[in-house]
Amino acid sequence: MIKFWKKRIQNKLLTEHLTHDKTLSEIQKELKNSIAKQFASSLNIRMVDSGSCNACESECNALSNPYYNLERLGIQFVASPRHADVLLVSGVNTFNMHPHLLDAYAQMPSPKYVITIGDCPLTATSVYDESFAIVGNIAKHLPVAHHITGCPPSPNEIIVGLLEFLRGLDRS
Repeated sequence: MIKFWKKRIQNKLLTEHLTHDKTLSEIQKELKNSIAKQFASSLNIRMVDSGSCNACESECNALSNPYYNLERLGIQFVASPRHADVLLVSGVNTFNMHPHLLDAYAQMPSPKYVITIGDCPLTATSVYDESFAIVGNIAKHLPVAHHITGCPPSPNEIIVGLLEFLRGLDRS
């Protein structure tokens, strides 16, 4: 084992990506400052899966790991829409989930925002679009404030998407 670590240190094999870490750190700093300014240091997100493959949910779960650690930036995922500032919607808008999605939005206190994540919620090119089980584009039923693209978006893309959403609120 000692030989392994000596070789690793001599060859300078690192697990960190220093440029990536520096960029992420700058984005997180700006994100934390924006949340402090616009949401009194606490942005609560209620995530609703309206019929997805769960890839976007997996990426959002990664945001809670020690590397990204969104909690220290002031972002919490909450269980009740009554505590949420943002409704984060993933997946195609299915017939069975549509009333629950509208109900979750109705329960949110004002001001309330909808962010869609992944390619499914807003695209009209889904494999299932012609199905009886799909209601359609979420933007036709809810006021979408921002969309985070990707299939699925990486945790970095989600963080950047949240920052773009907050920047958009600054301008309005």
